Amino acid sequence: MAAIGERTRVAGLALAGVTVLVAEEPESVRRAWQDLPRDVALVIVTPAAADILGPALLDGARPLTAVLPV
Repeated sequence: MAAIGERTRVAGLALAGVTVLVAEEPESVRRAWQDLPRDVALVIVTPAAADILGPALLDGARPLTAVLPV
C-alpha cells in the first residue's frame, strides 16, 4: 500500500505501515505515480494529487486507487 500527496495529509499513514510518497508539486505527483513499486496493490491519493493525475487514475493497468475525502 502506498499514499501520494501533501505531507500534512499523508504523513500519518506511515504509522499504519503505508509507504508514503510526499508529493506537493504537479511534477512530483506524476513522478511518484510513475515510479510506484510493482508490488503496490492499493494507492491512496489526496484530492489535490487526484486532480493532478486526472485520467491516469482510471488506467486499468494501475493498482486500485482510493481518493481521501476533502
